[in-house]
Amino acid sequence: MTVDLTAIENEIIDSRFKGFPVGAAALALKDVGRRKWSLLRHDLPFPVAVIKGAALGHNRNWMRDFAAQNDVLLAPHGKTTMAPQIFAMQLDGGAWGITVATVNQLDVAMRFGIRRIILANQLVGARDIASVIALLNDHPDLELLFLLDSQAQLDILSVLSDKHNLRRRFTVLLEIGYAGGRTGCRSENEALDLARAAQASGRVRLVGIECFEGLAATGDSDADQARVRRLTDMVKAVAATCDREGIFDGDHVILSAGGSAVFDIVARELQMVLSRPVRTILRSGCYITHDSGFYDRMMKVMGSRGAAKLPKGSALQPALEVWTLVQSRPEPGRAILTMGRRDVSFDLDLPRPLSWYRPGRHEAPAPAEPSWRIIGLNDQHAYMEISPDSDLKVGDMIGCGISHPCTTFDKWQLLWLVDDRYQVTSAIRTFF
Repeated sequence: MTVDLTAIENEIIDSRFKGFPVGAAALALKDVGRRKWSLLRHDLPFPVAVIKGAALGHNRNWMRDFAAQNDVLLAPHGKTTMAPQIFAMQLDGGAWGITVATVNQLDVAMRFGIRRIILANQLVGARDIASVIALLNDHPDLELLFLLDSQAQLDILSVLSDKHNLRRRFTVLLEIGYAGGRTGCRSENEALDLARAAQASGRVRLVGIECFEGLAATGDSDADQARVRRLTDMVKAVAATCDREGIFDGDHVILSAGGSAVFDIVARELQMVLSRPVRTILRSGCYITHDSGFYDRMMKVMGSRGAAKLPKGSALQPALEVWTLVQSRPEPGRAILTMGRRDVSFDLDLPRPLSWYRPGRHEAPAPAEPSWRIIGLNDQHAYMEISPDSDLKVGDMIGCGISHPCTTFDKWQLLWLVDDRYQVTSAIRTFF
């Protein structure tokens, strides 16, 4: 599958994009590296989001190896980055396809040539369904799967497929959920009734079973394994009955799950043998940049759990950072930073100070002091708690790790790709 990045590479970027140097001449994105900008030389405005290229490549390769060693396929969730350049990198690294969450995200993926896509959501809106029908009718090479979890949704699909002259059946995965969770059938009987209705409708092809386990992950390894096993056991029970009754339509059966926190458990538990080949597809997305918070903690648990084969060498590495400046030292134990909720994730954890740099004092960024801790954010300010005798000065640069990359990416249309010396080598364009 070829991703056409020509439009992105030729796009003219300038100071309309947050993070672009004010006063710098506009240029095509493909020419960014020629400017030889340096974060540490203050060539970029603050705050600024950067992606460390070496870590990004490492994570791509690590997950490629994980999938191969555990006999699973990968359809990374594109809503993490909404960056076709990263989609291309993931597909070049062996990903089976790309996952999206909305019809707008689907459209972005298709605009750049991606033709194997999981829409990991229920399709219910009249305009969305009409748009998907148009895409399916206009693109015979589009392999699109989306989720089905109710008779009501099936009824809507049936009516609108007739209205808009769908020329081939929708391809769906039946979703299994759990009490108190998000979407998905709550019982085995409910799921089987829906599967039989889907087959009888003549409007959809049921090709597999799906679940999303991520919301239940806590980092308690025993509890996480028990929760995921209960969910995947129901997935496999429904799949076994559908297979026995001849409900699946296709030369293979897809079993898929979605999160980035406990994908090792899923890789072990979502394996089974049916009358036709089974493809186990993980939809993890956050692995590509990882983080310095929630997913980093979950990765450390994964390393000691032994649920799946992990690639040798270092684990996933945090690649995404937001750099900011100390703008005020109003009290001995406090520093105010030029970064806030408009710039960085705060939905799972607050940012974590990782590094600091002062031109003339440091040759390279130094580790942040252990006592430094961000305790609050405003729209454009961060409150950092420090030791009263800290040498931190106004104007010093602070590099922060984030928790949950999805909600940092969506705050930036442009992120700088940097090398280990924080020299800018390229730029990543997002489409939120």
